[in-house]
Amino acid sequence: MSSNAATREVAEDLSPFLKIYTDGTYERLIESPYFPPVIKDPTTGVSSKDVTDAAIPVRIFLPEITDPNKKIPILIHFHAGGFIVGSIFSANDFKYLNALSSATKTLIIAVEYRLVPEHFLPAAYEDSEAAVNWICSHALEKTQIQKDLWISTHGDFSKIFIQGDSSGSNISYNLTMRFSSIPLPGNLKISGLILTHPGFCSSIPIAGDSDGDLHLRKIWTYCFPNVPGGIDSPYINPFFVDDASLSAMGCSKLLVAVAENDTLKVKGLAFAERMKKCGYPGSVETVESYGEGHCFHVSDPHGENAKILFGKFSEFINSEKTREHKGSWRRILVGMIHQCKILITSYSCCCNKSVKRRIHEGGLCTM
Repeated sequence: MSSNAATREVAEDLSPFLKIYTDGTYERLIESPYFPPVIKDPTTGVSSKDVTDAAIPVRIFLPEITDPNKKIPILIHFHAGGFIVGSIFSANDFKYLNALSSATKTLIIAVEYRLVPEHFLPAAYEDSEAAVNWICSHALEKTQIQKDLWISTHGDFSKIFIQGDSSGSNISYNLTMRFSSIPLPGNLKISGLILTHPGFCSSIPIAGDSDGDLHLRKIWTYCFPNVPGGIDSPYINPFFVDDASLSAMGCSKLLVAVAENDTLKVKGLAFAERMKKCGYPGSVETVESYGEGHCFHVSDPHGENAKILFGKFSEFINSEKTREHKGSWRRILVGMIHQCKILITSYSCCCNKSVKRRIHEGGLCTM
């Protein structure tokens, strides 16, 4: 904070991210000091490195593997921060992605997109698309990019997943929608999309919405001031997107993760419901972390709830399932009594019967 911040008049308060003052200056409220990558983390065995000469800067996380030529799924990650704060090069993101790579056994490629207010939207979307294209270009025999050895050697280009947290989920959603009509290099396909505590808005309230949604609208209006449609732009409001477009979303399956105490939970679940009914041919699953708030897994990646959430990510990534059997849905309650619980729900677009299972400590009970 600058020395005269306390005496300046605030023109707009976008806490906890940003304050804009009447004199035209601004103050970013969350800083992300650089935290270096490591070769073979002593706890997880994950190695990490920065690639700053790519189209867009990235940090890569490679889990410990014994086969020097082993191919593993690629997980392209977009960080949280309301388009305003955050960095993949921060200590928090290092701890989080280091743990996530170890838990899912994926080659994580985290993207450092440009932030507001230095670069208003759609800069973050443009950077993110450029990064995905750069990553996919590694699958081509002839390409003008300088290939990264870790990606070329260990990336399984038949298993590409996109994942983001909060605003990063919004970016992930928009990219996957775009790739339904714009081909990736080598005509590669996105195997799955993981939206973690996704940031969506709408001018039409959804039952259960809170004041947190109103604040998100304010942030969105600032970050993308001239976007057609405003709060109902297809960038931020998937509920105004027609069924034909949603059903063509460019991935084979979808996982939406929400947290019980998160103000964004309602729209996350509503989006999953919309995807089940729009004609989307892939599987749609939801995961709810009980007793947790927004992006809890980023600040506490070694907590029990985070570990269970990462386990669900791993199951989603490594499962060959791309669609539920027609006519069925299942709901599984996973957890430990008096400890963390996660509600996992997977659906098909058409259903006429149900199976419920509840798993507690050491037991399986069919309901």
